[in-house]
Amino acid sequence: MKFGLSYNTGFLGNDPDLLVAAARHAEACGFESFYVPEHIALYPGAAMGTFTIPATTPVADPLQCLSFVAAVTTRILLGTGVLLLPYHHPVALAKRLATLDVLSKGRMRLLTVGVGALPGEAAAGGVDYATRGRRADEAIDVLRLLWSGGENGVSFDGEFYSFTSLCSYPKPLARLPIHVGGSSPAAARRAGLRGDGYFPGGRLTPAERDAQLDLMRATARAAGRDASALECTRWGSIDMTADDVAAHAAQGTTRLVVAPAATDQAGQRDELAAFAARLGLAG
Repeated sequence: MKFGLSYNTGFLGNDPDLLVAAARHAEACGFESFYVPEHIALYPGAAMGTFTIPATTPVADPLQCLSFVAAVTTRILLGTGVLLLPYHHPVALAKRLATLDVLSKGRMRLLTVGVGALPGEAAAGGVDYATRGRRADEAIDVLRLLWSGGENGVSFDGEFYSFTSLCSYPKPLARLPIHVGGSSPAAARRAGLRGDGYFPGGRLTPAERDAQLDLMRATARAAGRDASALECTRWGSIDMTADDVAAHAAQGTTRLVVAPAATDQAGQRDELAAFAARLGLAG
């Protein structure tokens, strides 16, 4: 089992000293990865399910945060949980992600993308909310095409994006995986068709989650892909036990991502150290 730490600036704030301390301590404790979420814009009344997100929640840009983290760490992998793909132009995003991978010496390994659940956020980005799934599918194809293209360029003619003989350099240092996050059957199918793994949402029931993992694998097999090669990332809790981890592993989970509950540096250090000691992470 691999373990990631999620640092939600909307909850924990944007204090650069806290961000640096959390990333460095997670790396020292043996965490595999460091995740940052995204919202490009919020507004009064924005809600996900029954939870209303305060419009003043300070959600920082994830790739900027990961660049900052990359500069003060040496080993920990970088992840988004999740980056809202339909609200980014894939040509510009391909450059940003490849640059981050190069500057971090190949650590931008856990890009996880979603489609967003706030209609007002889509409107803020000039995106028709009803098209965001199709946009995400097309954007994944564009990213992979640009990263694989050579000096003669690549061309694409889709519903949302179109270009001819385009070159995008620098390239990621190795193939850059794309994981799919989300709570819908469409997300599970997207992971099976296009993803390197699936990160199902935390609000799913166990039965719903199992059904979506089965759907991901069935979709992959129908497309001629190796379903067993797809990773399954799940949310965990900072107080989980070895028995909890074993139960997740038995269900096919390959990575657990947890978040600190404490908002102060000392509390976060204690939580991460206790988690690492309890679960035998090697620093």
